[in-house]
Amino acid sequence: MTERSGAAVARTPDLLSVGPSAMRWSGGALIIDLDEIAVPLPRRVRGRIRLIPQAINTAPFALDPTGRHIWRAIAPRARVEVEMDRPGLKWSGSAYWDMNHGSESLEAGFVDWQWSRAHLGREVAVIYEGLRRDRSGFAAALRFDAAGVPREEELPPAAALPRTLWWMPRRTRSDDGRARVRKTWEDAPFYTRSTVAARLFGEDVAAVHESLCLNRFASPIVQRMLPYRMPRRVS
Repeated sequence: MTERSGAAVARTPDLLSVGPSAMRWSGGALIIDLDEIAVPLPRRVRGRIRLIPQAINTAPFALDPTGRHIWRAIAPRARVEVEMDRPGLKWSGSAYWDMNHGSESLEAGFVDWQWSRAHLGREVAVIYEGLRRDRSGFAAALRFDAAGVPREEELPPAAALPRTLWWMPRRTRSDDGRARVRKTWEDAPFYTRSTVAARLFGEDVAAVHESLCLNRFASPIVQRMLPYRMPRRVS
């Protein structure tokens, strides 16, 4: 939530701390302790998140032919428990945990991408597609079983979605080529996250969907705006 210098980072096999916030493994759960200051209006954000994986996937996926960018859905299905002191909020529900890592920045490798995740009974469907910087496309439809083991499925037809208030383009996949935005949770100049109603692999689903435009992210205007959204500290 806050960009900090390397001096503010500490890491062990079970712990990663960045400034006053940290995450650690404990009793089969990922414990995330937050202690931050929000922007642009300063206020304390403090609390604890427990993420309990219900399925673990060990298979990484390369998003480009040379393996510079790797994606892995660590826990395609999980449970989350959130208890915040500041502000005073508390809830629990279903969750998902993935990661990206690589040897170059995302904007160096990609123009954009579209991603979505939906529960299918005890399984989880993930659709990931986009355009690489060399103008080649990538796309995959994966189904993770109850143990977290993935299998690749045929891509459903493309389904158009309306642009956001920032005029961000969005698209997804659906059995019948139709989908509907139920709610937009985050709308930024280069990123949007939404809940989308669609039909996937024979089931009606409420999918979490995100769109990312790396051209917009890399633009000088957006780069100058970022510190007002994500604060930067020298320590």
